[in-house]
Formats: sequence, C-alpha cells, structure tokens
Amino acid sequence: MAKRPRSRPSFLTVQSTRYLSPNFIRVTFAGPELEGFPKNHEGANCKIVLPRDGESRETFEAHFALDGPEERVHPIRTYTVRSFRPDALELDIDFVAHGDEGPATRWAQAAGPGSFLGFLGPSAPKITEFYADWYLLAADLSAMPVVEATLEAMPADARGVVLFEVPTEADIREISAPAGVRIVWLLHPDTHSPSTAQVDFISNMDWPDGVMQTCIAGESSVIRALRDHLHNVRGVPKKDTYISGYWKIGLVEDEHQKMKRAEAA
Repeated sequence: MAKRPRSRPSFLTVQSTRYLSPNFIRVTFAGPELEGFPKNHEGANCKIVLPRDGESRETFEAHFALDGPEERVHPIRTYTVRSFRPDALELDIDFVAHGDEGPATRWAQAAGPGSFLGFLGPSAPKITEFYADWYLLAADLSAMPVVEATLEAMPADARGVVLFEVPTEADIREISAPAGVRIVWLLHPDTHSPSTAQVDFISNMDWPDGVMQTCIAGESSVIRALRDHLHNVRGVPKKDTYISGYWKIGLVEDEHQKMKRAEAA
C-alpha cells in the first residue's frame, strides 16, 4: 500500500507580537492566507511548523512543495487558536515565554512583523455545548488560551470556578469571564517541579450540587491527579470532563505525545 502523503501546511505571516505578561506572548498573524479560516474555533488545537534558524521564507515554503513537514527537519508543536477575527483576517496564538528551552518559545520571543511559520488545522473545538449547572476550569500558562476561549464562549449566566496557575504575581492579569464565575490565581514559581496547588484547592473546595462540566489542561502529572480526583473521588462522569495533559516536565512534545498514546492504548 502506498504511503499516505503528509498534509502540507499553509504559511502565516506575523503582523505583531506583544507580551500579555512577563511569561506570555501573543502573536497576531494576518493576511490573505487566512481567507476561509473556520469561524468559532477558538480553543481548538492547531499545529505550527517552525522554520530553522536563519531559513528564508522561500526555502521554507519550497521544502513542502511535494510533501508535508517532518519533525526531524522542522519542529512541529501543538498550540491553541486563541482568537480569529474574520473581518480583519487576524489570528492570535499565545506562547509561553520560558527562555530558550524550546524552538517555539525561541521563535515567538524573536518574532516580529514579517516573521513566518507553517500552520496545520485547526481541529474541532474542545467544548461545543454548555449545559452544566456549574463549571470547573483550570490551567497553567500552557493551557490558559483554551480556558480563556472557553470562558468567552460560556453563557452569560454561567456559574463556576476557574483556577489559573502562574509562576509570578506579574503574570496575573484581567481575564473576561461571566459574572458568576470566580477566578482564583495560584502561584507556582518553579515550573520544573510538579505542583499540587490545583489538586489541593479542588480537593478542599465546596462542591455544589448539580451537573458539572470541566475544561482542564496543563502539565501531565497535575492532570493525572486531577483526573483521578474528579472521576474516582467526586464521581464526575467522563462525558462531562474535558481534561488533557498538554506537556510533561522533562519531555519534549514528541516524547510526551508518545507517552500519551501508550497510556491510551
């Protein structure tokens, strides 16, 4: 059987970048390449394909003329569609700024108008129906985009709690949320060590009656503990929980994705 060709990326151009906080960068892409981008996909996953250091756009695009990207040549990372403005053809993707630890971070910290990358996706949105009596959302920096997008999509009368875990007080910022949703900020300065802050908070919080939906994502060990608590201690049905590990301490994305596939098998 012939090998199925990999998808070829589209190519996006940076319009602007800005720091939302010391450890968080918003990159805005714009241009005719965004014609036809699906609406209402805020919070959905996408893949970005990163150029090599010093690589020209012409060389980068020519590389994919016949086939799709390979991780060993151009790093491929999973990110979240933060917002899309169809009238302006503008797309926002938020990046964690944590030094030179990864190629996506390095790219975002150096990006400016005219910078470029490859784009694949988006996938389907994570939560498309809001039917709960109350909501529990939680995220570290890596998952703040999906939680923020979920907050913006919620009904105005939604009630619930949101936990945002960040490394510094300077990363605390204004977040839009329905009036009945309480936002709690937790600090975990050492992002290289596992955190128990979210698990401790959720284990000790008052648990309202009624149907609960979740949107929870972040570091793998935190997610594993939260999943165990929600499903096995609180008895929350799996159908009502979106909970996903976005990264794991000590692993690059390919290694983490391999681990997730093995655990799901």
